[in-house]
Amino acid sequence: MPAPAAAAARCSLPILLLRRQPPALRLAATRRFFSSRSSGMRRVSAAAVAGAGRGSSPAYGGLLLDAGGTLLQLARPVGETYASLGRRYGVSKPEEKIMEGFKRAFSAPWPKTLRYQGDGRPFWRIVVAEATDCTNNDYFEEVYQYYARGNAWRLPAGAYEMLHDLKNAGVKLAVVSNFDTRLRKLLKDLHVSDMFDAIVVSSEVGHEKPAPEIFKIALDQIGVEAGKAVHVGDDETADKAGANGIGLQCWLWGEDVKTFAEIRDRILTRFPE
Repeated sequence: MPAPAAAAARCSLPILLLRRQPPALRLAATRRFFSSRSSGMRRVSAAAVAGAGRGSSPAYGGLLLDAGGTLLQLARPVGETYASLGRRYGVSKPEEKIMEGFKRAFSAPWPKTLRYQGDGRPFWRIVVAEATDCTNNDYFEEVYQYYARGNAWRLPAGAYEMLHDLKNAGVKLAVVSNFDTRLRKLLKDLHVSDMFDAIVVSSEVGHEKPAPEIFKIALDQIGVEAGKAVHVGDDETADKAGANGIGLQCWLWGEDVKTFAEIRDRILTRFPE
């Protein structure tokens, strides 16, 4: 490895030479310099992914992913959607008030074991009515069907690439979600359902996060032990406390990890022991 002084000298020499050039040439040379550095960084990342695929063992053998709020993001805010769809049904509540009602209803204690039983309509009917003060069944059905289509949702930047790279590296992938029966179609609409070795939906298995059973079902289906997998979700209780309760590590989306490229790199990179 070159001595720090020698490395510093090599870095400073181009800078000294640049200072002697006209401004236009200095700008062009600077752009080339940083472009080459950026390309080098991309090559390093790509090499790490390729290396994992050629036999070096990833740091984790399995990835469990939450759906709503993590892998699936809304294409537009709830308040905006509820308000725009509700205009012809007489909904005049401001968007910010709709969101207040939505959050209040969504987080209220639910008297039954599962919020999402089957298609989840009983739960969502209460949420929509509380959010908008509208109990018109036609309005509810329009809202419900809107969120059953893939174009109501989007994948975060880098999500598809991460799934592709991890799958190629032999990492087992699973969705673990508190959701209703619409989820499988949504994943198919967004062209990622085939990426997963398991899709575990609370309304289908009869357990909701943070219940340990739903995580255990996912681990059993992908054949990976809790200590060799990681779960990524956006809820402190449902995701982190639930996963940690069975010895499964959890990274909170937006806090512990902020990009899907970061998730990929942390899973594929095994540091020397």
